[in-house]
Amino acid sequence: MAGDQDITTDIVVPTNYSGNSVVDGNFFTFTDMHSVVNSDYTQAFTATKASLTNFLALDGQSVSCTFLQFPVGAINPLHTHSRSAELLLLLRGWLNVGFIDTNNKLYKQTLRAGDIFVFPKGLVHHQPNDDPKHPCATLSAFGSANAATVSVPLNVFTSGIDDNIIARAFITDVATVQKLRASRTPKS
Repeated sequence: MAGDQDITTDIVVPTNYSGNSVVDGNFFTFTDMHSVVNSDYTQAFTATKASLTNFLALDGQSVSCTFLQFPVGAINPLHTHSRSAELLLLLRGWLNVGFIDTNNKLYKQTLRAGDIFVFPKGLVHHQPNDDPKHPCATLSAFGSANAATVSVPLNVFTSGIDDNIIARAFITDVATVQKLRASRTPKS
């Protein structure tokens, strides 16, 4: 099962919880969004997540969220979430979005601030900020404490799959694959 397991208690407190020795409201409070909600936009696409990996109170609750900042021209590349659908609320600006279903049909939309769009569970989708002048911001909600984001470009070009296999799959040549792979490799 790829989704969150049902729990038989109201909350799950990790056995190694090191917060206050008593579970109180602090356990259920996530403050890492303070730095991004009213910030100036970064120069690159930024995703700030509240998920099981950094907010332990989400264990067993089947929810998480991500605050996304899109500077002018930024894109959240093709990706999927294998454990949850994504419900995206556009907070500021406008944003082009789209997903591809299992019949290879593209569903796309241009969102305005206040619009909500759903990306079905497991389907490849994208979110480019094509506004040439203004950044935008979104809040995405997930029905999983860990929605499992899989970036298609990173997954394909940094996974170690043989260049010849990728070239054959994309009906291109090895030189093109190597160029794409090099563009995904972090500079040291």
